[in-house]
Amino acid sequence: MTTDDHATVDMSDRERATRLADLVFEAGMLRKTPRTGYQFLGTGSENVAEHSFRTAMIGFMLAGQAGADPYRTMAMCLFHDLHEARTGDFNYVNKLYNTCDSRRALADALAGTGLTATVMPLHDELEAAQTLEAQLAQDADQIDLIANLKEELDLGNRYAAAWIEAAMARLRTDAGRALARTLAETDHAEWWFNGPDRQWWNRKNGHAPKD
Repeated sequence: MTTDDHATVDMSDRERATRLADLVFEAGMLRKTPRTGYQFLGTGSENVAEHSFRTAMIGFMLAGQAGADPYRTMAMCLFHDLHEARTGDFNYVNKLYNTCDSRRALADALAGTGLTATVMPLHDELEAAQTLEAQLAQDADQIDLIANLKEELDLGNRYAAAWIEAAMARLRTDAGRALARTLAETDHAEWWFNGPDRQWWNRKNGHAPKD
């Protein structure tokens, strides 16, 4: 793309309130942007918005465990894939053959919103991965994947085990590795299936079984 072509997509001259509205709609595109790795796994599905939400929550949790800034960690997680509203999601196979300018896509998304000075440094910090918060955010990204893979493994996809092992090897922090190990050892349905007293199931939601 030439400089002139780039100028045609720069809408930073719009009113700030309008650009914020633009960004809200752009973020909504993440609900329609699939995470493409599941094509190769054979089961499971997720969009980028779903991934970003739980990644942000995991980052907040990890930062609390590691004594890091939970809000900065969470913010990195929240914005880490916003560029995919423009670029789409590239899985590990795609990345062998394709590249994208994620930083430019994010900068264009933020132009005119008043958020550039806040969000772009978070992007650069995350990419450099030198701070504890950035490393925790990168771990949160992988741990969200591990949680999805564990669910697919529990449901019978044996290939998910190898994917979990690969994702585990990418973890950078003790807090991340500890949570990931626990996830890998926990049945994904226990939080709700084992929660009620066993008699709750026998009563069929409050109704005693007939003799």
